[in-house]
Amino acid sequence: MATKTNDLTKMMQDMMSAFPMDTKAMQDAFKTQATLGEKMSKVALEAAEKSTDISSKFAKETLTKIAALSTVKEEPTDYTKAMTDFASAQAEMTAETMAAFAEVAKKVQMETVELMLAAGKDISEDATAAVKKATAEVTSAAKKAAAS
Repeated sequence: MATKTNDLTKMMQDMMSAFPMDTKAMQDAFKTQATLGEKMSKVALEAAEKSTDISSKFAKETLTKIAALSTVKEEPTDYTKAMTDFASAQAEMTAETMAAFAEVAKKVQMETVELMLAAGKDISEDATAAVKKATAEVTSAAKKAAAS
Protein backbone atom coordinates (compact mmCIF):
# COMPACT_ATOMS: atom_id res chain seq x y z
CA MET A 1 0.00 0.00 0.00
CA ALA A 2 1.57 3.25 -1.13
CA THR A 3 0.78 6.56 0.46
CA LYS A 4 0.98 9.84 -1.35
CA THR A 5 3.01 12.53 0.45
CA ASN A 6 1.91 16.10 0.24
CA ASP A 7 4.20 18.59 -1.45
CA LEU A 8 4.64 21.08 1.40
CA THR A 9 6.55 23.53 -0.78
CA LYS A 10 3.64 23.72 -3.21
CA MET A 11 1.19 24.08 -0.33
CA MET A 12 3.19 26.99 1.14
CA GLN A 13 3.44 28.70 -2.25
CA ASP A 14 -0.31 28.33 -2.77
CA MET A 15 -1.03 29.64 0.71
CA MET A 16 1.30 32.64 0.35
CA SER A 17 -0.08 33.52 -3.08
CA ALA A 18 -3.59 33.54 -1.60
CA PHE A 19 -2.58 36.41 0.72
CA PRO A 20 -1.68 39.61 -1.08
CA MET A 21 1.62 40.99 0.17
CA ASP A 22 2.90 44.48 -0.39
CA THR A 23 6.65 44.06 -0.89
CA LYS A 24 7.05 47.83 -1.29
CA ALA A 25 5.80 48.32 2.27
CA MET A 26 8.27 45.69 3.47
CA GLN A 27 11.10 47.44 1.63
CA ASP A 28 10.07 50.82 3.04
CA ALA A 29 9.94 49.38 6.56
CA PHE A 30 13.38 47.84 6.10
CA LYS A 31 14.79 51.14 4.80
CA THR A 32 13.27 53.02 7.74
CA GLN A 33 14.78 50.51 10.17
CA ALA A 34 18.17 50.63 8.43
CA THR A 35 18.17 54.43 8.49
CA LEU A 36 17.35 54.42 12.19
CA GLY A 37 20.17 51.92 12.80
CA GLU A 38 22.61 54.11 10.88
CA LYS A 39 21.65 57.22 12.83
CA MET A 40 21.80 55.40 16.18
CA SER A 41 25.24 54.03 15.26
CA LYS A 42 26.40 57.55 14.44
CA VAL A 43 25.23 58.79 17.85
CA ALA A 44 26.95 55.88 19.63
CA LEU A 45 30.21 56.30 17.69
CA GLU A 46 30.34 60.05 18.34
CA ALA A 47 29.76 59.43 22.05
CA ALA A 48 32.48 56.77 22.10
CA GLU A 49 34.90 59.12 20.35
CA LYS A 50 34.18 61.98 22.76
CA SER A 51 34.42 59.66 25.77
CA THR A 52 37.78 58.38 24.53
CA ASP A 53 39.02 61.96 24.09
CA ILE A 54 37.90 62.82 27.62
CA SER A 55 39.59 59.72 29.07
CA SER A 56 42.77 60.38 27.12
CA LYS A 57 42.92 64.00 28.29
CA PHE A 58 42.39 62.92 31.91
CA ALA A 59 45.13 60.29 31.65
CA LYS A 60 47.61 62.73 30.08
CA GLU A 61 46.95 65.38 32.71
CA THR A 62 47.26 62.79 35.49
CA LEU A 63 50.59 61.58 34.11
CA THR A 64 51.85 65.17 33.92
CA LYS A 65 50.88 65.73 37.55
CA ILE A 66 52.51 62.44 38.59
CA ALA A 67 55.72 63.49 36.83
CA ALA A 68 55.76 66.70 38.85
CA LEU A 69 54.99 64.73 42.01
CA SER A 70 57.83 62.28 41.46
CA THR A 71 60.62 64.85 41.24
CA VAL A 72 63.16 65.13 44.03
CA LYS A 73 62.28 67.77 46.62
CA GLU A 74 64.63 69.86 48.79
CA GLU A 75 62.70 69.63 52.04
CA PRO A 76 60.57 66.82 53.51
CA THR A 77 57.65 69.23 53.80
CA ASP A 78 57.84 69.80 50.04
CA TYR A 79 56.76 66.18 49.56
CA THR A 80 53.70 66.78 51.70
CA LYS A 81 52.86 69.93 49.77
CA ALA A 82 53.39 68.16 46.44
CA MET A 83 51.12 65.30 47.52
CA THR A 84 48.46 67.73 48.75
CA ASP A 85 48.65 69.71 45.50
CA PHE A 86 48.40 66.48 43.49
CA ALA A 87 45.36 65.26 45.44
CA SER A 88 43.67 68.64 45.09
CA ALA A 89 44.39 68.80 41.36
CA GLN A 90 43.14 65.21 40.91
CA ALA A 91 39.90 65.98 42.74
CA GLU A 92 39.31 69.01 40.51
CA MET A 93 40.22 67.11 37.31
CA THR A 94 37.97 64.22 38.31
CA ALA A 95 35.03 66.56 38.84
CA GLU A 96 35.64 68.21 35.47
CA THR A 97 35.99 64.83 33.76
CA MET A 98 32.78 63.51 35.28
CA ALA A 99 30.97 66.67 34.18
CA ALA A 100 32.30 66.17 30.64
CA PHE A 101 31.10 62.54 30.64
CA ALA A 102 27.72 63.70 31.92
CA GLU A 103 27.46 66.17 29.03
CA VAL A 104 28.21 63.39 26.54
CA ALA A 105 25.57 61.16 28.15
CA LYS A 106 23.04 64.00 28.15
CA LYS A 107 23.67 64.68 24.46
CA VAL A 108 23.32 60.98 23.61
CA GLN A 109 20.06 60.81 25.55
CA MET A 110 18.62 63.87 23.78
CA GLU A 111 19.66 62.66 20.32
CA THR A 112 18.31 59.17 21.01
CA VAL A 113 14.92 60.53 22.08
CA GLU A 114 14.78 62.74 18.96
CA LEU A 115 15.66 59.79 16.73
CA MET A 116 13.11 57.51 18.37
CA LEU A 117 10.36 60.12 18.02
CA ALA A 118 11.23 60.66 14.36
CA ALA A 119 11.42 56.91 13.74
CA GLY A 120 8.07 56.39 15.46
CA LYS A 121 6.54 58.99 13.18
CA ASP A 122 8.09 57.37 10.08
CA ILE A 123 7.02 53.88 11.13
CA SER A 124 3.50 55.14 11.87
CA GLU A 125 3.30 56.76 8.45
CA ASP A 126 4.57 53.58 6.76
CA ALA A 127 2.08 51.45 8.67
CA THR A 128 -0.81 53.79 7.85
CA ALA A 129 0.08 53.72 4.15
CA ALA A 130 0.37 49.92 4.18
CA VAL A 131 -3.00 49.52 5.94
CA LYS A 132 -4.70 51.90 3.51
CA LYS A 133 -3.28 50.01 0.53
CA ALA A 134 -4.22 46.61 2.00
CA THR A 135 -7.73 47.87 2.75
CA ALA A 136 -8.11 49.09 -0.82
CA GLU A 137 -6.88 45.75 -2.19
CA VAL A 138 -9.20 43.73 0.05
CA THR A 139 -12.16 45.98 -0.82
CA SER A 140 -11.36 45.62 -4.52
CA ALA A 141 -11.05 41.82 -4.20
CA ALA A 142 -14.35 41.66 -2.26
CA LYS A 143 -16.13 43.73 -4.94
CA LYS A 144 -14.75 41.45 -7.65
CA ALA A 145 -15.85 38.37 -5.73
CA ALA A 146 -19.33 39.83 -5.19
CA ALA A 147 -19.62 40.71 -8.87
CA SER A 148 -18.73 37.15 -9.91
